[in-house]
Amino acid sequence: MKDVIIIGAGPAGLTAAIYLARANKNVLVLEEKTYGGAIVNANIIENYPANINITGFDFATNLYNQVKNLGVKVKFEKVISIKNNKIKEVITNKDKYQTKAIIIATGTINRKLGLNEDDYVGRGVSYCATCDGNFYKNKTVAVVGGGNTAISDAIYLADICKEVYLIHRRDEFRAFGTNIELLKKKKNVKFVLNSVITKLNGHDKLESIEINNKDTLNIDGLFIAIGQNPNNEILLNLINLDKDGYAKSNSTLTNIKGIFVAGDIRHKKLRQLVTATSDGAMAAMEASEYLKDK
Repeated sequence: MKDVIIIGAGPAGLTAAIYLARANKNVLVLEEKTYGGAIVNANIIENYPANINITGFDFATNLYNQVKNLGVKVKFEKVISIKNNKIKEVITNKDKYQTKAIIIATGTINRKLGLNEDDYVGRGVSYCATCDGNFYKNKTVAVVGGGNTAISDAIYLADICKEVYLIHRRDEFRAFGTNIELLKKKKNVKFVLNSVITKLNGHDKLESIEINNKDTLNIDGLFIAIGQNPNNEILLNLINLDKDGYAKSNSTLTNIKGIFVAGDIRHKKLRQLVTATSDGAMAAMEASEYLKDK
């Protein structure tokens, strides 16, 4: 029997684990893929207090090691379902676990174009520039998106690739102005604005993309950075969600007693690293308060 099971080993989940371990709670972290969440793919983190130009991988690894040093067990298993009985049960693809409380920190997943991009994943299509950028050294690539991730990806790829197209459906960006100005200084970056990708072409690998149903760009790789969707599969028919599929909560407490949410899966205005760690600490505190009566 665990005091708390945390689902998700991103910044929110791992921060919650730190606070709960320090409160002498029996904690288990379950993660489907790898530790770190989306931040592990960040080339450089520049807006987290007291961390100057740390990579996402280094930040995530430091956080993971901090959790492990506190004696918290992390298991890499996919959570299939949650049973909200008097004693809550978390069922994974490998085992079943009983717990008094649950913190859900499953974050988000990459939003897709809605075309046939799945046919080319690993063969010209990627969602992670820092993971796959080196495969396209001295080649021509395109980045689609207008937020901070897309701009950062384009900056990173411009230093590796021969040519980078940045495709955005508008003529204005949601990214930080400093990053946009930095990107504009890159001589090998071409802006393709007020444009959308309408078709992907290729045989064994991606060879070209069609823009606005008329123009064709011959490229070797396409990096998709058009936003995120909530990773809410296990939350459906369990807790209340907003119209976009994010978990509703009062602070971090959901509509079900003993089930808390933290990080990007939670309905909120700002999804950043600093708010994810803040959520994790708050969820740990509120779960600890809940456990006092158990």
